[in-house]
Amino acid sequence: MKKMVFISLTLFSILTGCTKKEPTRTSGIDTIDNTTHFSTTYFQYGFSFTGANLVATYPGPGPDITLIVNFNDVNVPRLTLQSENLLASFYKAGEFADETAAKSAFDNLKTVSVSQWLDTADPVMPNQVWIYRSGTEHYTKFRIISSINETRQTVPYGEITFQWVYQPDGSSTFPAK
Repeated sequence: MKKMVFISLTLFSILTGCTKKEPTRTSGIDTIDNTTHFSTTYFQYGFSFTGANLVATYPGPGPDITLIVNFNDVNVPRLTLQSENLLASFYKAGEFADETAAKSAFDNLKTVSVSQWLDTADPVMPNQVWIYRSGTEHYTKFRIISSINETRQTVPYGEITFQWVYQPDGSSTFPAK
């Protein structure tokens, strides 16, 4: 009887102790906005391609990209993506007339070949395809699916939904879906 209890407890410990670690996703559809939050300081949530999740800008390390509403031209506020890494990180691969054309271009974009990177993705609008380069020279392609650029309770509000594919091995070739 003691032997049976011991075997049962051992099996139970082994089975409950095993956890399957899910791999971090390397693609998806996500949404970020420019909402400012407050804890001990002000912060915003951006997106981390390496972690495939929303990440606060404080405390570090921060997200790969954050969204701001840019007011360089007061009459026409525009959405801008920025990055905190030390490299110019954005390249607009194309701007398309409709969702079908943008999706096709996104799906057919297989390699990164960029000679001139930009500091920000500006302006960001639906049906654009962008390439992002991280500070460690890993690449992500993303397609802007939708955006909101409006005033909510007298505060500028921006939001984008995007489809993305991250290249985790640092090569310039995007993996198949």
